[in-house]
Amino acid sequence: MSERTILVLGASGLIGRFVTDDLRGRGFRVVGVARSLSPAQKMSALDIERPILSLDVAALMRLLGEHAVDVVVNCLGVLQDGPGSSTSAVHRDFVARLLQAIGGSGRAIRLVQISIPGTAETDRTAFAATKREAERLIVASGIPRAVLRPGFVVAPTAYGGSAMLRALAAFPVDLPAKEMATPFQPVAVEDISATIAWLAARDADDAAVKAVSWDLMQAEPVTMAGVIAPFRVAFGTAGWPRVAMPRFMLDLGAKIGDLANHLGWMPPMRSTAIAELRRGVRGDPAAWIAATGIAPKTLTDVVGRRPATIQDKWFARLFLVKALIFASLVAFWIVSGFIALFVSYRAAAGILSAHDFPPALVDPITIGTSLMDMGIGVLIAFRRTAAIGLVAGIVASLGYMVGAAILTPDLWIEPLGALVKTGPAIVLMLVALLMLDNR
Repeated sequence: MSERTILVLGASGLIGRFVTDDLRGRGFRVVGVARSLSPAQKMSALDIERPILSLDVAALMRLLGEHAVDVVVNCLGVLQDGPGSSTSAVHRDFVARLLQAIGGSGRAIRLVQISIPGTAETDRTAFAATKREAERLIVASGIPRAVLRPGFVVAPTAYGGSAMLRALAAFPVDLPAKEMATPFQPVAVEDISATIAWLAARDADDAAVKAVSWDLMQAEPVTMAGVIAPFRVAFGTAGWPRVAMPRFMLDLGAKIGDLANHLGWMPPMRSTAIAELRRGVRGDPAAWIAATGIAPKTLTDVVGRRPATIQDKWFARLFLVKALIFASLVAFWIVSGFIALFVSYRAAAGILSAHDFPPALVDPITIGTSLMDMGIGVLIAFRRTAAIGLVAGIVASLGYMVGAAILTPDLWIEPLGALVKTGPAIVLMLVALLMLDNR
């Protein structure tokens, strides 16, 4: 077993990261590849950063040959189209190139594709449709393959939808009743990894598992409310009274999430996520269980047997607040700059004039600082430049405080305490900077 080499594509994600580490613990040689890995994820010299989606067929063939790969596990996925991400490019076009590379490698390589449950008849989103197109390409290729369709994945870590459910468990809020009653069969990420290990231990030409498609999930029907319930037990919030969110608020949140998606963020509440939530997660794991002998872990096994730790609680409580923090900082900087420049320009300039600033500098300083404030807000709004904007906001705020202490010290005792309030704003920007990571 230790001689088998497994290539995990998407080794920085929720499933990919767990599978990479778990399979190594089982004795496999695992090469984990991702577009980017956090410093904490670079656990081994075999954790590699590559621009996976831009690799052509020849480059993929070199990757397979360089590491003498026996099994490829494709965990790549993107929920919704946005800047720098395309569902068709990730799910369909890349898989087509990967199939060509496997077919031309001259090696007996098994492809394990992480897909989604459901059928083409119930697909309503580009995410689901392109996942299904990838499945059809894989089947038509004739290569040894296993298409795994996990249910709602429960893992020790949390990202996207799994983080969202933890946040719901930590607050006295429910989704609308119809959504809470949606079928939502879960699966433990450990069972996904165990299935891949079971497949990897078998030869690629083993007729019994040369071409399989399995639903991986708990056999007993569960609703979304049933998935959230064990988390509430773990968080100690099971007995709290709850308020159901109106459906229009859920739809509004999805629209706001779509806007954030265009700015480079990946919020869990987007139109695709809500559409998939309303479709539900259901399937028939009987064939998987019969073939592998794996007994799926229940939610009680995964969640309900240990109370949440303080880091679990902090994460769940802050997850939804993170969006509010960034939105408020964007509004704070853009609105304050806009007011000083367009609404109360004379009042803003008058502060400098009243403190004997040279008249020739009053207008340039007022205009410059207003534009700077608005620019900081715009930088924070975009995910790619958010860190730069937050650091710039902290530096600018400290500059305002120091400059006022030197040039206009009386502003420190101004009745509304504008400068005194700058201190908590700096702390909030520092908190946002520390919460910026997604993985």
